[in-house]
Amino acid sequence: MGSTMSKGMYVPKESQPKQGGGAAGGKARDGEKGGKRKIVAQNKKARHDYAIIDTYEAGIVLSGTEVKSLREGRTSLTDGFVQIDGGEAWLHNAHIPEYHQGTWTNHSVRRKRKLLLHREEIDKLEAKTQETGHTIVPLALYFSNGRAKAEIALARGKKEYDKRQTLREKQDRRESDRAIAAAKRKQRGE
Repeated sequence: MGSTMSKGMYVPKESQPKQGGGAAGGKARDGEKGGKRKIVAQNKKARHDYAIIDTYEAGIVLSGTEVKSLREGRTSLTDGFVQIDGGEAWLHNAHIPEYHQGTWTNHSVRRKRKLLLHREEIDKLEAKTQETGHTIVPLALYFSNGRAKAEIALARGKKEYDKRQTLREKQDRRESDRAIAAAKRKQRGE
């Protein structure tokens, strides 16, 4: 017998080979709880315009056509923001287009959507947003283990010179990486 796993032999679950090839399509990575994470929409403008202080994962209350439209991946978070109203977190101005096969059950495109967070997280966010210059912005919408999630962040607005400084640092980092790569190529060639 050439195989170590014979019929009827007990094999611990962690040493068994994994089945399937990961998440199908799109960007996927390991989530915080070990599941796959398929990113549907990102708010790159928020990372440019705001200094991110803290991030949170929140569930989203959606209708059926919104979920189907999210899976098609035509969502925009550019104008979105989060507001805490009556002890509940709400996502405003997130653009989830109508589902093209939906009928009269289709959702309104820019309606406010409830975010699901723990009470302590909501209280902490509410206290922080009372401070001057702090806001809550959505960073990404994604599916984690088949459930729609939003990554939101407590953020502080950047001044124009902060944005320029960030771009300058990014450009300097890119140039140094290029120089290092060129030196390595030259070293291998000699």
